Amino acid sequence: MDHLAKRKMLRRLVGALLLVLVCGYAALLFSVNRAMHRSPEEFGRFMTKMPTAIFLIAPFETMWTHARAGHLNVGGTAPDFTLATLDKNAHVSLASVRNDKPVVLVFGSYT
Repeated sequence: MDHLAKRKMLRRLVGALLLVLVCGYAALLFSVNRAMHRSPEEFGRFMTKMPTAIFLIAPFETMWTHARAGHLNVGGTAPDFTLATLDKNAHVSLASVRNDKPVVLVFGSYT
């Protein structure tokens, strides 16, 4: 085998290897993104099976932001929901108080 034929075979081998790596990376990102669109419990179970190195090669923050963005717009009407009162004897829905007076919804983490 001459030098040119070896070089051509090496180029094909490297190209095939790169194609396999790119396809594998795309499949990995697809499966992680699909898991992110499921419930947090299901996503947690999925991630327990992943190696730690996955956090170094996948853009988790960007994918998570897009997966959990929701469909609300600033100034839009909040979707209706029902919550238990503090004494847990009754339930209050947003629709029941929305028409009576202004409602302010505050979401946060108080740690």
